[in-house]
Amino acid sequence: MQKDFTMKILFTCKEFPHAKVIGGPIIIYNRLKYFSKNHLVSLAAFFRAGEEKHIPSVKPFCHDLKLVPLPPKRSPLKATWDFFTSPIPHYFLRTHGSQKMADAIAEMVQKDRYDFVIGEYSVMGQFIHNNPLLPPVRRIISVHECYYLARLKAFRSSSLGLGKLKEAINLKGLKKYEFDMYRHADKVLTLTHQDKKKLLEIFPELDIAVVPHGVDVEDFSFSGPEGEERSVVFVGNYLHHPNVDATLYFYQEIWPRIKSQVPEIKFYVVGQGPPPEIQSLSQDDAVIVTGRVDDVRPYLKKGRVFICPVRLGGGFRGKILEAMAVGTPVVSTSLGAEGVPTVQRENIIVADNPEEFTQGILDLMNDDKLFERIRNRARKLVEEKYAWEKGVEIMEGVLEKMMKKNPSS
Repeated sequence: MQKDFTMKILFTCKEFPHAKVIGGPIIIYNRLKYFSKNHLVSLAAFFRAGEEKHIPSVKPFCHDLKLVPLPPKRSPLKATWDFFTSPIPHYFLRTHGSQKMADAIAEMVQKDRYDFVIGEYSVMGQFIHNNPLLPPVRRIISVHECYYLARLKAFRSSSLGLGKLKEAINLKGLKKYEFDMYRHADKVLTLTHQDKKKLLEIFPELDIAVVPHGVDVEDFSFSGPEGEERSVVFVGNYLHHPNVDATLYFYQEIWPRIKSQVPEIKFYVVGQGPPPEIQSLSQDDAVIVTGRVDDVRPYLKKGRVFICPVRLGGGFRGKILEAMAVGTPVVSTSLGAEGVPTVQRENIIVADNPEEFTQGILDLMNDDKLFERIRNRARKLVEEKYAWEKGVEIMEGVLEKMMKKNPSS
């Protein structure tokens, strides 16, 4: 539907959100795609070598597109210097510390006078928070995962030692900086009401709106299983440590139990950047580690079961919704399924220990009625609550209210 006025929006992202990206950045790709129908949108994003080939999938949506190479890994000396001198947390600087990105965002806003600049992911908030070059503009931070809360969970489960002491110091600085960013933003967005509640428990004055994740239900069409009858699939970005932990936990604690019951089973490990400990799993002939793939849908449809054995981190796992959309039943930890309105053994199986996780997978392997019930009801859930248009319309409404409340920003 054509709008009465056009908004000018600059999205910023920690990865290049192209059509074939795996993981959270697909959210930004779809936001660009849908907002470009009625509004002027631009993108500033980090990218990796080889991703230039995906520019044609994004450029048609963008008034302006600026890609900045991911910065190289800091030297130990530089990391130590930053630790003692920079107000920006170690967690942000080690992967995305970049004056080039700060300059690029400021130049884009100066040139086109955007109504909004949106930091997609908290790490991008550093470029719109206390950026002395950035002209006046409405600043929004879209929190896909609160870094402080995610690291706090890992900290509490870690063993005592000098590393834990250093982590405690890092966490204190991270909490202060991250919540200062949120506090000074004109609006904070979260993907779930649970995430909003957690942030408000720490800082009740934050101005937060919930903009849910979504799935393109036409691209992720419902179908029957297209691969081996006996296989499980996990999809994740392995540059994100919780996905490494989840895969190793599954392989070490759950996989042997399943293999003893279903000797012919296969395990597909899909996603970019698998570290050596994940790549080594392919020494098991029944484990296929794909690395980066151009299209995740064939792998989602390949499995009899999609697994999400996530134990660390925060935020929302969109891959669960994509698996549900194509008709692959999901077995997940409660953390992995956080934010999804789950009904146990109706649209998902939630299991938080190896025994229950194993049993959930075996039940879906062996019980066709359960398999069909879960896959059909999960698809219905996605169609009713998580079609992409719904989330984007909510976000559009949030921005329009901000424009009307303060037209001169």
